[in-house]
Amino acid sequence: MPLSIVGTPIGNLEDFSVRAVRVLKEADLIAAEDTRNTLKLLNHFEIHTPMTAYHKFNEKTVTGELVQKMQAGAHIALVSDAGMPVLSDPGRILVRACQEAGVPVTAVPGPTASVTAVALSGIDCRHFVFFGFLGKSSKEMRQGIKAVEKSPWPVVLYESPHRLLKTLEQMAKQFPDREMSISREITKRYEETRRDTVSGQLAHFTVHPPKGEFVLVVDGNGGKTSEDGRTEALNAGSVADHVAYYLSQGLSEKDAMKAAAKDRGVSKREIYKIVKIGG
Repeated sequence: MPLSIVGTPIGNLEDFSVRAVRVLKEADLIAAEDTRNTLKLLNHFEIHTPMTAYHKFNEKTVTGELVQKMQAGAHIALVSDAGMPVLSDPGRILVRACQEAGVPVTAVPGPTASVTAVALSGIDCRHFVFFGFLGKSSKEMRQGIKAVEKSPWPVVLYESPHRLLKTLEQMAKQFPDREMSISREITKRYEETRRDTVSGQLAHFTVHPPKGEFVLVVDGNGGKTSEDGRTEALNAGSVADHVAYYLSQGLSEKDAMKAAAKDRGVSKREIYKIVKIGG
């Protein structure tokens, strides 16, 4: 039987799909990031499927047991506290283990804060990069903000209320005039999205203390960093995104692949194989 990755509401329970309710009812077991939190959801929809805890502190030890259950015929549904599992939440190890063991994996799409914030941002996000949380240490934050500064594409970040001001302060030192959208409490009663410069956001939240969970959409650098910095950021991404960047700058497909090949120090034929053939 399969592993079902089930997206759950990020705030408003009315966003839970009919299919998601059915899958959770039909599953033999629900692997939940926090069983206490998920129990509230199950009770609301009268779902009586048993649960087991599956979180970042036990996923390495519990994964094998769950895979064995599925190999024996059990249908397991994976849920996180909110939104799509695996995306900045536990689940990747279980998905890979299922794939390697030949256990089918399917997904039941659900609300996702990152994509919803992109839609609300008003920023051109035809191409964007998802960073999730920058990390807890000062070093991780510095490295993350440096990567945001160099990115030619908008960057989507998650941030908690007690860290938001610190993050904005560091960004304001590096790129105060960069456009940024900040959404909080998406789908909830006090949902709010505001677009401003980084320095403008800092000024606002200094006066209005941050409350709720935040999604930041920071516009790309628009080619305003050095050529070396832009090339470094492009090389760090996928070949397809690299070519897409040059296409967005008005180059033909042929010239875009040629430019990407030059940046990466490889032949245009190699770029063509990856983009066109998937090699």
